Amino acid sequence: MEIVGLTEENIKKISDVKKEDANVLEFRLQSFQNFKKIKLPDFGPSLHFDFSNIIYYKSSDDVIRDNWNQVLRPIVDELDDLGVIESEKHLDGMGVQYESEVIYHNMLAELKNKNVIFTSIEDAMKSYPDIVNRYFGKIVSNNENKFSALNGAVFSGGSFIYIPPHTTLDRPLQSYFRINSKNMGQFERTLIIVDDDSSLHYIEGCTAPTYSESSLHAAVVEIYVGKGSKCRYSTIQNWAPNVYNLVTKRALVDTDGVMEWIDGNIGSFKTMKYPCCILQGDRSEGTCITISVASSNQEQDSGARMIHLGKNTKSNIISKSIAQNGGNATYRGKVAIKKNASNSGSLIKCDTLILDEKSKSDTIVNNSCHNKSSNIEHEATVSKISEDNLFYLMSRGIAKEKAIELIVLGFLEKFREELPMEYAVELNQLIKRNL
Repeated sequence: MEIVGLTEENIKKISDVKKEDANVLEFRLQSFQNFKKIKLPDFGPSLHFDFSNIIYYKSSDDVIRDNWNQVLRPIVDELDDLGVIESEKHLDGMGVQYESEVIYHNMLAELKNKNVIFTSIEDAMKSYPDIVNRYFGKIVSNNENKFSALNGAVFSGGSFIYIPPHTTLDRPLQSYFRINSKNMGQFERTLIIVDDDSSLHYIEGCTAPTYSESSLHAAVVEIYVGKGSKCRYSTIQNWAPNVYNLVTKRALVDTDGVMEWIDGNIGSFKTMKYPCCILQGDRSEGTCITISVASSNQEQDSGARMIHLGKNTKSNIISKSIAQNGGNATYRGKVAIKKNASNSGSLIKCDTLILDEKSKSDTIVNNSCHNKSSNIEHEATVSKISEDNLFYLMSRGIAKEKAIELIVLGFLEKFREELPMEYAVELNQLIKRNL
């Protein structure tokens, strides 16, 4: 089934296909009205869309399987070539979305015995409505920006995770998102709740083949971190260079909670993504470590936002950007320490490596501190590859291309060391292919 064009009738079709309750359809239609009123962002990359020509829903199989032998063989072969199936052995659970629907979900039995929930957002709305209704759309509203409104109108797929109190997972959970059609839009909705005194590491991967026509990825991620809990959200997106990647990600962190965003942006045509932590509880902490690699015709406009509300809160932002072959890698960030967030602090470090004369990078910040007991530190550097370092490596018999590769990988070391070993290896391969 394929639904093309953004109309009220098509939104009702999507809701009908999913057999949703009336309140979900009402949310979609309200979001659509908001979408029509809100303008495109007046900052960042220029965006040009023909919203009437985008595929808003496409699926050949809307049944979630827990066995790869039950998934359509061409899809299995494609995911196997991408290394998705092999990666499952390193995880406590995996979900896979292909086009608009989640087609595979599986989780270790021991997690089910701990009452961990890991499923699609649609299944969660039907099976766990009390939990979903309490959190869904509360931290990212459907009138916040044009693309959160669009997601609210046509969302399909995405993950729902609930970690009960006093529960720690030994290995990550992962979701993988694949766009495989021309002019395809993917609008997954992810909701994660890490209840009090618990811990979760969640990994997200994204890819798409290259077409001449542009594709659109406009996801929304909402995360709630309970008291004394920790959540780490790691993503490496390698969208094809025809994909607009426009994502809203936000976490609300309670007392003594810790939220970590590990965010890698390598592919896509244009990216706008600024993971956010709202540090609501006292002594809560937020960290965002990002890398952006921009090559020819690519604009990576990414960064982080930290909003300090609680007392004695801390945030840490580390941004690594690489621009080459005429690419544009921009850091755009915001830190706000509010009046009542006494004795709080934020450290921001932005480093950019520009590999040629055609490329560019900007650092755009909006930092504010509203009390005298708190502080914000911001460091920013822009550099080219050191000729001395390059000469030293080449004098040891290393070819120039390999020497540049080694310098770039060293530049990204802080990001790579935050990933599990198998994903750090994958990142290395992606970087090498993109240099």
